[in-house]
Amino acid sequence: MFATLLDTWARGMLRVARSYVSTDDSAEEVVQDTWLAVIGAIDGFEGRSSVKTWVYRILVNTAKKRSVRESRTLPWSAFERDAGPAVDPARFDGIDAALPASWKEAPAAWPTPEGQALAAEVRGLIGEALATLPPRQRIVITLRDVEGCTSEEVCEILEISAVNQRVLLHRARAAVRDLLESYFESVKQPE
Repeated sequence: MFATLLDTWARGMLRVARSYVSTDDSAEEVVQDTWLAVIGAIDGFEGRSSVKTWVYRILVNTAKKRSVRESRTLPWSAFERDAGPAVDPARFDGIDAALPASWKEAPAAWPTPEGQALAAEVRGLIGEALATLPPRQRIVITLRDVEGCTSEEVCEILEISAVNQRVLLHRARAAVRDLLESYFESVKQPE
């Protein structure tokens, strides 16, 4: 059950953590530290909120602490390191095969370039829009619209009032909408 929970929440937790820290590697460490804190504090869970809200609250606190620490230093994860072979050698036939070093199994067909380009372009625009938001707006819209948290969960995770959460979400959505509308107006095709 714990493994299922990890798989289900991992991406969302990474996105929230990434809102606070400077690198993807740091965000992964924050999520890992969060799970360790959850395991260590599980006996203290009083059930006054949902488990998800409790875990995300720990995540936000952990990410804030890491962000403060990162602002004073540059993490090792920021330095480039050797990533190993570009393709896993196990995907190729060995020297005993009829055609050594050929694909064992042909790679899967990729999505169409046009569809992927359009989807990536819109995701990029949304990412740019989110990056320009003030931090409080960015975290609220990430929790609500990307992670699907309820307004009550967001209020509890961020320790803000419902009114404040609504204002931050409204302003964030309006800013993202304005950027997307401006972009689509500029690329509108003549009819």
